[in-house]
Amino acid sequence: METFRNENIQGKSFHLDDVVFMNCKLTDCDLYYSGGDFEWASTNFDNCRFHWGGGAKNTLALAQAIGMLKTTTAPPTVIATSQKPN
Repeated sequence: METFRNENIQGKSFHLDDVVFMNCKLTDCDLYYSGGDFEWASTNFDNCRFHWGGGAKNTLALAQAIGMLKTTTAPPTVIATSQKPN
């Protein structure tokens, strides 16, 4: 996994699959996620855009179709401070 520690990152694009952010701040970034492993610890996302693909996109579509998630016109703001997939 590619690891970023103690960084302030602005205006970059990342594929979140197999990426670790530890104590980082991302601002105005494009974040692409397809359902792979990731880890975020003490990391903040400010004005970032999430783009869903592959299994992640399909999971979101299913959750919306069965009423687990509301359909919105704008993507939700996500601030992760310590998330790791099961």
